[in-house]
Amino acid sequence: MDYAVAMTGTPQEVSDELFGRLRHHLDDAQVVELTYLIGWENFRSRTNHAMGIGAAGFSDGAVCAVPRRQPASEPAAS
Repeated sequence: MDYAVAMTGTPQEVSDELFGRLRHHLDDAQVVELTYLIGWENFRSRTNHAMGIGAAGFSDGAVCAVPRRQPASEPAAS
């Protein structure tokens, strides 16, 4: 998330330290893919905003409930 925020801000401020933390977890191909996807979403969002394109109402009032996780020591219900 820190990388996405830094990458999509104006001006972009991706520090060497932040990029180093990212590289600690991802290989070259993964960094390229993540960077591309963040850039594409930023482009899409800014384009829609500039053209006045808002939400289409597909998820109005929708909720995605996250199931409760059982602690490892508690057996799952049958």
